[in-house]
Amino acid sequence: MCSIACTSSSTLVFNDGSSKQSRNSGASLFHYNGLKSVETTLLGSASLDVKGFITTSAARCGKIKAVASPKRETDAKKRIVITGMGLVSVFGSDIDAYYNKLLDGVSGITPIDRFDASEYSVRFGGQIRDFSSKGYIDGKNDRRLDDCWRYCLVAGKRALDDAGLGKQVIDTMDKTRMGVLVGSAMGGFTAFSNGVEALVEKGHKKISPFFIPYSISNMGSALLAIDTGLMGPNYSIATACATSNHCFIAAANHIRRGDAEVMVAGGADAAVIPIGIGGFIACRALSQRNDEPHKASRPWDRNRDGFVMGEGAGVLTNERFQIMESLEHAMKRGAKVYAEFLGGAATCDAHHMTDPRPDGLGVSSCIVKSLQDAGVAPEEVNYVNAHATSTPAGDLAEFNAIKKVFKNTSELKMNGTKSMIGHGLGAAGGLEAIATIKAINTGWLHPTINQYDLEPIVTIDTVPNVKKQHEVNVAISNSFGFGGHNSVVVFAPFAP
Repeated sequence: MCSIACTSSSTLVFNDGSSKQSRNSGASLFHYNGLKSVETTLLGSASLDVKGFITTSAARCGKIKAVASPKRETDAKKRIVITGMGLVSVFGSDIDAYYNKLLDGVSGITPIDRFDASEYSVRFGGQIRDFSSKGYIDGKNDRRLDDCWRYCLVAGKRALDDAGLGKQVIDTMDKTRMGVLVGSAMGGFTAFSNGVEALVEKGHKKISPFFIPYSISNMGSALLAIDTGLMGPNYSIATACATSNHCFIAAANHIRRGDAEVMVAGGADAAVIPIGIGGFIACRALSQRNDEPHKASRPWDRNRDGFVMGEGAGVLTNERFQIMESLEHAMKRGAKVYAEFLGGAATCDAHHMTDPRPDGLGVSSCIVKSLQDAGVAPEEVNYVNAHATSTPAGDLAEFNAIKKVFKNTSELKMNGTKSMIGHGLGAAGGLEAIATIKAINTGWLHPTINQYDLEPIVTIDTVPNVKKQHEVNVAISNSFGFGGHNSVVVFAPFAP
């Protein structure tokens, strides 16, 4: 898919108050000798005279300004910034193309043609088509790998490239201080399914030697590390649809503890396959709107009837905004800073395997804990990227939780990315974190499509059907999984 021009702008601020626009997809810290000193930034005990900052500015929306909070992290060694993003989605693997499709309200939900679904009661999903791993995975491995790991490798390497951390740069760094934490809800689902079929139809001697390694859910992190040489913290988390957010939180904690300087984190899944669709049909979780697939995912609409299966991968590169040496390195390589990761939290509903707590208590406590971890007051938050799966029970449980935490919602916006791309399971939080960060960068929120008959109790602006301009101050992104796993992460515009 071809690249689309950046949708955000940047501003160089001079000490005389003048400014100069610079096109960039994120904020960048770099040394520019032609500028006079703008300000002095204190990083821990060191004082650093910074010659020029490029601060993220929302297109056509004025400069983004995060509300200062005395509770936020001030230790530069513990501040986490997002410097790279990579994805594989139903809209392709280009970040700007992905977000522009979302802004345009395009549905990626179509009839399934990857396999014969004619006898299934659900025959549609967010199926990825025309995926190419060229330049990221060699041909032999590409033919062997489960799609889940193909998506993971491409998204992870694209995130590193986006951060300016290609192979040549990585080879000059301490790889023991760079880690990978990419999870999956289902793991190598196709590899597992093929192994079972071989056992049943032909006996155990016909099982592929790759059956076990390509099935287990930790293999995404392992393969990405093997390909890139990153030797820092490496494991995976599997908490169903909360997976990506849990990976972001754990990765940030590794950086804050000093275990790593850089973490590549996110999630991947590829469940648009016979056993995946059939299994969720058996759970009675999927929408059955076969006659109008593009209208099937409709969060908060009174006629919603279940979620839509999606797939893909979403990965972020997280770095420490550290002392002078690290900042100088970032300045030399022109590192972009898309946003700051302020914090996150995880809780459990302790209620049911698949149904959420109707009172939303587990979710509301998770939101509260995430804000506490981030050092953010509820009134500072003005954007929620909701889990919003389009299930009858889940959407209202999440809304009730949000209302419990945010008393005044007049300035609050929330939207549902899944209305357009479906539910990516373990990849969902990664894909939605990228949408959240792009909202911060561009000043535009994508719509929640298929909003025809909103639930009367839903009084928060869901950005129905058409994008809205909105200057994001602090954003949260929610992800919840079967088993009652709750996760919330907090992002904000980066301010040096």
